[in-house]
Amino acid sequence: MTRLKIAIPNKGALSAAATDILKESGYKQRSDSKELRLLDTENDVEFFYLRPRDIALYVGEGTLDVGITGRDLLLDSGAKAEEVMTLGFGRSTFRFAGPQGAIDPAADLSVLAGKRIATSYTGIVQGFLDRRGIEAHVVRLDGAVETSIQLGVADVIADVVETGSTLRQAGLAVFGEAILESEAVLITRAGNGSPAFEVFKRRVDGVLVARSYVMMDYDIEASKVTDAVALTPGLEGPTVSPLHREGWVAVRAMVPRAGAQRLMDELYDLGARAILLTDIHACRL
Repeated sequence: MTRLKIAIPNKGALSAAATDILKESGYKQRSDSKELRLLDTENDVEFFYLRPRDIALYVGEGTLDVGITGRDLLLDSGAKAEEVMTLGFGRSTFRFAGPQGAIDPAADLSVLAGKRIATSYTGIVQGFLDRRGIEAHVVRLDGAVETSIQLGVADVIADVVETGSTLRQAGLAVFGEAILESEAVLITRAGNGSPAFEVFKRRVDGVLVARSYVMMDYDIEASKVTDAVALTPGLEGPTVSPLHREGWVAVRAMVPRAGAQRLMDELYDLGARAILLTDIHACRL
């Protein structure tokens, strides 16, 4: 099997979370943030720590096989790479913003016509405007764009918004519909179906499922199993085993982590006892 080459963000909001998910997937990760390359011989993969903005380009050109980056960076790059799965972290919204009080927050985006729009994501913004037939001048700026209006470079900005605090500090407010909902994604070049990639993807997916589910065990009277199983159907059906106590069975099922405490209450009211929740560290489905 050919060694898999994987691109990981070397810094920024995505870096630590990407490293965590790879560790949980059983891969070796760097101990020194200055390392730019790491060989994991046990799993026959090689990690390259790159600028998040460059990752989609390397993957799209086939120089590297797989990458973790933001959906916004993938789309802005125009690279020949495709999103394989979302990773559940690094969520943000891409929005237009202007001086507070100058533009109605609910304004139609036709107000952008003829405006100068400063952004670090020219590909996303220009594509958004073109799809809506809006003619505006997109100004490319690398780095923070919040001061561009005050400096007279632009009339509005388009940028990633997480909490909005940075915009408010700069005297700006978002308006109109969101341009894009972004989060960390796993990407590869189109048509990559190599066995090594499938193993990697399966491991990461197993960690994501494990983070979202817990294992629930409980004992209940056999006569009430049908009602109990309706509450805990599991992924492919629960395991039901007889107990030494006559007329009782033990049930085990994977259940969503969200709402698990409420589910325990419902099972208790139904008559279940010895109800246990256990974390799942990894799985294969």
